[in-house]
Amino acid sequence: MAETMKLHYTVDGDDFTRAGETSSKVKKTLNQLGFAPGVVKKVAIAMYEGEINMVIHANGGTIDVDISPEEIVIIMQDVGPGIPDIEKAMQEGFSTADHSVRELGFGAGMGLPNMKRYSDEMTIDTEVGKGTCVKLVVKAKE
Repeated sequence: MAETMKLHYTVDGDDFTRAGETSSKVKKTLNQLGFAPGVVKKVAIAMYEGEINMVIHANGGTIDVDISPEEIVIIMQDVGPGIPDIEKAMQEGFSTADHSVRELGFGAGMGLPNMKRYSDEMTIDTEVGKGTCVKLVVKAKE
């Protein structure tokens, strides 16, 4: 693969039945392109966590994935409520998910920490009342 492959997805908010489909599609694509299993795993986990956060907290959004031989860049953009305190949101176990979401088995407060753990770079640009953009970079070499 000499050039960058660009993928674009829309994530529906509050649709838990389809949550995770986008990360599964990207995982399949990376496997077909021959990326190392460890790289595919990192992308799949980080993306899944972001996708679930978009469903739970932000009424969906868009995910753009740029795949090159050097790295996989994932940009997740939503128009949700924003994150008032990023430092607090990065603490394992901290969650603003309501009871109904927790009853479904989501909202354990591991989304952002796992996104950071399974990516090589993570930046969060957020504005309360406007939305959040999370950029993840996973290097293509293990």
